[in-house]
Amino acid sequence: MGQITVDKDVNGIEGLCVITPTVHGDSRGYFLETYSQRDMEEAGINIVFVQDNQSMSTKGVLRGLHFQKNFPQTKLVRVIRGAVFDVAVDLRKGSKTYGKWYGITLTEENKKQFLIPRGFAHGFLVLSDTAEFCYKCDDFYHADDEGGIAWNDPELGIVWPGLKGVYYGTAAAVGYSIDGVSLKLSEKDQNWTGISGNRR
Repeated sequence: MGQITVDKDVNGIEGLCVITPTVHGDSRGYFLETYSQRDMEEAGINIVFVQDNQSMSTKGVLRGLHFQKNFPQTKLVRVIRGAVFDVAVDLRKGSKTYGKWYGITLTEENKKQFLIPRGFAHGFLVLSDTAEFCYKCDDFYHADDEGGIAWNDPELGIVWPGLKGVYYGTAAAVGYSIDGVSLKLSEKDQNWTGISGNRR
C-alpha cells in the first residue's frame, strides 16, 4: 500500500475505518498526501467523493448526532487544527451492530482520518480552544434531509471525554461542561430524541 495504513471494521463495526497517512517531516516542516484515490482503492475502498466541507468550532461545541434520511452520505473526516472527539453510530437497518458506536480523537498532530459509511449517525465534540474540521462526502447536500439522535441518549451510552453533567431526559446542553467551559449545541441538536424513536 502507498501512503496510508487502514484499520478496517473498527470496534467490530463493518465499514468503519481509521486511516493514518504517512507524514514526511524534517526541521523545515512536513508533507503528506491528504487523499489518494489510488491508495484508497488499493485498500479496498472504492468511493467517489463529490463535495468537500470545512467548519470551525470553539471548545465545548458539540455537533450531532446527524444522519441523512433519504440521501445518505459516506464521509471521510479529519481535523486540520485543534482536536475533536468524533463519533459514528451504526443506524443501518438489519446491521448486526445496529446502535453500536465508536469514537476517536482526531487532532492536527495525529492527522488520522475517519471513514464513516452511509447509514451512520455522526457527531463530534471540540476538545481544544478551537478546531477546524474537514470532510469529504460522496453525495451532495440536500436541504431538509437531515435527521438526528440525542447525543446523550443513555441507550447509546456514548462516553464523551472530559464532559461533565447530569442527564435530565433531554438533549439540552444546560448543566454540561468540559474543563469548565459550558457545552454548546444548536437549538436543533438539543431537540433530537433517542435512538429508540429513530429506528429505521
